[in-house]
Amino acid sequence: MKKLWTRRRVLRGMLQGGAVSVGLPILDCLLNTNGTAFAATGSGLPVRFATWFWALGLGEAEWRPKTAGADYELPVQLAPLKPFQKKMNLFSGGQVFLDGQSNNTHFTGVQGQMTGKVSSTEGYFGSFDTVIADVIDNGTRFHSIEATCSGDPKATWSARAGSGLQPAEVSPLALYTRIFGPEFRDPNAAVFTPDPQVMIRKSVLSVVEDERQSLMKKLGASDRAKLDNYFTALRALEQKLAIQLQKPEPLPACTKPLQPEADKQQTVMMCVDAMQRHDVMVGLLAHALACGQTRVVNMALTVGMSGLRREGDPTNHHTYTHEEPIDAALGYQVKCAWFTQRYMEALHNFAAILDGIHEGDQTLLDHMLVYCFTDHGAPRLHSVRNYPVITLGGAGGKMKTGLHIPKPGDAVTRVGLTAQQIMGVPVSSWGTKSNQVSSPIYEVMV
Repeated sequence: MKKLWTRRRVLRGMLQGGAVSVGLPILDCLLNTNGTAFAATGSGLPVRFATWFWALGLGEAEWRPKTAGADYELPVQLAPLKPFQKKMNLFSGGQVFLDGQSNNTHFTGVQGQMTGKVSSTEGYFGSFDTVIADVIDNGTRFHSIEATCSGDPKATWSARAGSGLQPAEVSPLALYTRIFGPEFRDPNAAVFTPDPQVMIRKSVLSVVEDERQSLMKKLGASDRAKLDNYFTALRALEQKLAIQLQKPEPLPACTKPLQPEADKQQTVMMCVDAMQRHDVMVGLLAHALACGQTRVVNMALTVGMSGLRREGDPTNHHTYTHEEPIDAALGYQVKCAWFTQRYMEALHNFAAILDGIHEGDQTLLDHMLVYCFTDHGAPRLHSVRNYPVITLGGAGGKMKTGLHIPKPGDAVTRVGLTAQQIMGVPVSSWGTKSNQVSSPIYEVMV
């Protein structure tokens, strides 16, 4: 009986002399008894990856928990994440080594964390999220999706090896249209009809293939190289179009979200407005992941020099890190702490959205690894030491959670190497010079 029920099972018939196939939605009987894999093939539900960036660290006060391992006391700066403490890890003490380079504030520390190297301000290429995307993409519509909340499309830390930063979507409505607009195909729809416009575009590219081969034979080496680069981009487009002509794999948690309202403004300066935009955008990104449109997303709250302000206050967060004195009684900058609290509340909301999407007997968060990072350890000093790094999710059972892992003075790139290995990247070492590491953090690996 089991052999009759596969994820590709269809109902077949004849209509006016033509064959008709109607796909079935995901049924409980298609999954194993735990709801974690398809029963017929044993293939598990996909594991997905996200990065989440917030500006200016956790403040000057000592935030590192006093104990390592499980059941640690969550620092007050991370109090909003308490409901997800068992599904997160906190890494403390790691640093980015400058190796003689200057500390270009709001840049160098992130460059080291995300690319494994420290160089000039022009050297930001090949962030490890794109490396992970190359491995787990599996033919999705989008290699990755980037978004940011404050309105600057350059407020992103995702960069391809050859082309640099990938611009981020700044509008919730534009993000919705890009993902769930006319080209979206519901993976659980009973009937799949390819878009005729996509078929035409695919056909046009196919028609010129013979001409392309003929032209390549007539060109010199330099022009062949240029043309080859051009056609490489066209091949990538062909592959994307081919995906859109195929019926998507069914995904039990996929639902199409409601379309957000039109944006009142692109750039927002009030922190409350940016956090509201964040919650809408991460909801859309979560649906994109659940619907198989991509397996990698990147969210940045703001640029490192956060210009967000509190209602009724003309001074922004970044300025306060330089100018606000530390409260003698509390031991930290009170106004800066207000912004950090809002950022962590936003991260809580992202986790809650992911954890609210059920896949089998687990959730999307359980099948994710979310890497949360910041630009500075101590923001008042703009240091590249004692970085807080947070991970959320169990990566489909590949990552232990609920732990505090202190690594004082160690290269923070070890967390990035660990994330890559957990996500299946075949890499044994990562980084350059003093930031090169060859040992992941085994305490969190299953």
